[in-house]
Amino acid sequence: MAKTVTRRDLLAGAAGTIGAAALAPVGGRALAQGRDTTKLPGAPASALGARSPHEPLVRGAVRGAASRTPLQDLHGIITPSDVHFERHHAGIPAVDPADYRLLIHGLVERPTVLTLADLKRFPATSRICFLECSGNYPQEAGPETKPENVCGMTSTTEWTGVSLATLFREVGARPDATWFLAEGQDAAVMTRSVPMEKAWDDALIAYAQNGEALRPAQGYPARLLLPGWEGNSNVKWLRRLELGDRPFMTREETSKYTDPLADGTARQFSFVFDARSIITSPAYPDVVEPGWIEIRGIAWSGRGTIVQVDVSTDGGRTWQAARLQEPVLRQAHTRFRHLWRWDGGPAEIMSRATDDSGYVQPTRAALRATRGRRARRYHLNPITAWRVERGGRVVYREEPPWDA
Repeated sequence: MAKTVTRRDLLAGAAGTIGAAALAPVGGRALAQGRDTTKLPGAPASALGARSPHEPLVRGAVRGAASRTPLQDLHGIITPSDVHFERHHAGIPAVDPADYRLLIHGLVERPTVLTLADLKRFPATSRICFLECSGNYPQEAGPETKPENVCGMTSTTEWTGVSLATLFREVGARPDATWFLAEGQDAAVMTRSVPMEKAWDDALIAYAQNGEALRPAQGYPARLLLPGWEGNSNVKWLRRLELGDRPFMTREETSKYTDPLADGTARQFSFVFDARSIITSPAYPDVVEPGWIEIRGIAWSGRGTIVQVDVSTDGGRTWQAARLQEPVLRQAHTRFRHLWRWDGGPAEIMSRATDDSGYVQPTRAALRATRGRRARRYHLNPITAWRVERGGRVVYREEPPWDA
C-alpha cells in the first residue's frame, strides 16, 4: 500500500540527506558543507554559454575530409551547430564576408552581383530540414560500431536565408532557363547542375544556422540549401549561379554521384533521399538489463514526411508500429520510440521507415537486387540492425561487403 508523505516528512528527509551528505567521506575526507549548492552563490553570467562539464558532446574520430554527428548522444531533432556533420572536397576556405560576392548570370534579364549585405536585405525565411551526405553508408562496419559510424553524416538544422525564387525573380530568370549551375569557392570549385523546379519550390541561399551565422565548415558566409536533396548539391561557399537550358555535366555529376544499377545502366541526377531510419538506443556500446527498455531512434526522408516507423525485435520476422515524437516535420529528422520487454535472450532489433509518398525503407537484399553489386555507396538506405547478446551487450549486426 502506498504511504502518504507529509510536508514534515519531506523536510525531515531532506535535512537528513543533507546532513548525511555533509558527513559522508569522499576520498578520505568529509564532504564539506560548501558542496551544498544552496549555501553558496553560483558562477556569474558568462560572455559565451558552455555545456555542463558533466555533459560532453563530441564527435568520434575525424578522418580525412569528413566528420560525423554523434546521433546516439543527441535529443530532439535539432543538431547543435558544432557537431553538425562535415564533408569537404578540398578543405574549408577562409572567406572574408566583406569580400564576399555572389554572381547570378546566364539566362537572366539582369546579370547581378550581390554582396552578403545585399542578400540580407531580401525578405528572410527559415526552414528546419536535414542535410545528408549521399555516401552515408559504411563500407565496412564491425560489431563495435556506433550509430554515428553507421549513418552519422546527417544532421537537422534550422536554416535562415533568402528564397532562391526571390533572387531569380529579382534578376529576371528567363522562361527557357531549365537548369542552373551552383559553384562554390573552395579549392575544389565544387559545381553541380540543379533543375529550376527546385529553385521555384523551396531552395534557399542560407547565411544562418540555428540562429547564428553559418559556421565556416557549413559554408560561411552563404551556401545553397536544397531541402531533401543529396548533400553535395547543397553547394557551400557559394559564389556563382548560372542559369541555362540543360545540365552543365560537371566533373562532380559525371565521374561521381551517379548510381550504377543492376541492369547495367546508371542513374544520374538522383538528388532526392529515400526514407531511412536507425535505432540510436540501445546501440553499441550500450549494455542493457532484462525488463522494459525503450527503443529510440530517428527517421527521415527527402521525399516528404515520415508517417510511420515500425520496429522489429526478432530480426525482421514481425513488426510493431513505433510512436512518433513531435514535432514531425517534412524533410527533417523525426524521433520515434517503442517500449520493449527484453527477456534476457539473444535478440535482433531494427527499424523501418515509411514516408507520405508511400515509400517503405527496403531490406538490404531488396535494395541490392535493384541497385546491383556494382552500386557505389551513394543513396544506400537499407534497414540496419543491432544484436542484443545474452549478457546485455549491444553490437552492430555486421554486413558483408556490398559487392560480395
